[in-house]
Amino acid sequence: MVVGSLPAGSRDLALARAQVTEGVEKLIERARSAGVRLALEPLHPMYAGDRSCLNTIDQALKLAETLEPDPEPAPTLGVALDVYHVWWDPNLAAAVSRAGASRRLFAFHVCDWLVPTRDLLMDRGMMGDGVIDIPHIRRLVEATGYEGFVEVEIFSETNWWRKDASVTLATCAERLQTVC
Repeated sequence: MVVGSLPAGSRDLALARAQVTEGVEKLIERARSAGVRLALEPLHPMYAGDRSCLNTIDQALKLAETLEPDPEPAPTLGVALDVYHVWWDPNLAAAVSRAGASRRLFAFHVCDWLVPTRDLLMDRGMMGDGVIDIPHIRRLVEATGYEGFVEVEIFSETNWWRKDASVTLATCAERLQTVC
């Protein structure tokens, strides 16, 4: 079972979400004492049944704020924003702003959503090859004061992973400058 997925044979999404809350709650104090931040990464709703029942930034923030209501001096529990998983959310701008205001935006991942997508897990596009408005989302993220890394996540079994690594890396670098 993937953490955050429905238990085998279950259709109880609320139970799966309660189990995620319970699991994260068990980790947070240990992480805080070790000086480690935990980033909750909401995954696209297509994964709700088998990978993650945490599907929006708002859900991730609610969980973080519930388990760590007054994070001083800084939050231990935050959010990893992956454009592949959240680009479709009609509440994206408000959610990103809220994550920034609460100092809970810990990571920013980029790639693109291809149309058509041949494999929902392993067919992510190179930035600029799909339909995500990455510059818009990056502006939202930067408006929060986020200064962390922009991480490229190209899961591409039939395309980019088959190319010479130097070509893929050079394309990533070029696209980060021109498309993101």
